[in-house]
Amino acid sequence: MERIEPKVFLLGYTKSLISDNPESIVAAAGKLCYSKAGVSSIASKMSDEEVCRFVNMLASMGHMSPIEHISFTFAIEGISRTCSHQLVRHRIASYSQQSQRYVDLKDTFQYIIPEAIYNNDKARELYIESMDSDFCKYKEITDALCNDYIKDGLNEKAALKKALEDARFALPNACETKIIVTMNARSLLHFFEERLCNRAQWEIRIVASKMLDLVLDICPNIFAKAGAPCTFSKCPEGKMSCGNRVLPTEKQKRLTKGKD
Repeated sequence: MERIEPKVFLLGYTKSLISDNPESIVAAAGKLCYSKAGVSSIASKMSDEEVCRFVNMLASMGHMSPIEHISFTFAIEGISRTCSHQLVRHRIASYSQQSQRYVDLKDTFQYIIPEAIYNNDKARELYIESMDSDFCKYKEITDALCNDYIKDGLNEKAALKKALEDARFALPNACETKIIVTMNARSLLHFFEERLCNRAQWEIRIVASKMLDLVLDICPNIFAKAGAPCTFSKCPEGKMSCGNRVLPTEKQKRLTKGKD
């Protein structure tokens, strides 16, 4: 059986009316804090070089609030409910997830197979049997409840909608889901710090890595040093540290070359 892999797409991000570079909004917001001039005057006078310099200065100062003014929206597919449960724990974000209450999975049910299970013949066999059994029970429960609701006077569409509300309890955490996520840049930096760490669960690490790769193309200065704390500094975990430093991405290596 072919494994389903996570897919991440960048649907959109905050754009400036005076520049194609969203970092110009961050720079303008930061500069406003220290300037007597008006916003329009500040923004219109900043060159790309000045934007780059000012964004890097804000980062070095730890002045993070201006970074909150730009946001990114991602579409994520091919992840499990286990993964999405971790994702939505990041509170400063907006989420729209495929509903198991309103979407009948009878013809679209798919599930995620962890690599360790996939590579073990016995574990894979047992796992697939378990998924197939769960899905069969889901369909049987849906049909049984539908019959009851139709007997109670509901039409087929209304009966199915009501049946799915409880039948979904039989679905496994491995069930594939789709979700759209919007985070501001500051929340993203925190997300990368937490979820690119080696101690994070493998699936959300893959998702975070793909998200970082996408935003690096848009805002290289803001995300040049994004990632687990140990990537560019010291691990804060102490005795809980895994002892294995997370290396920067190839893009980050190019962006930070000669800057340390």
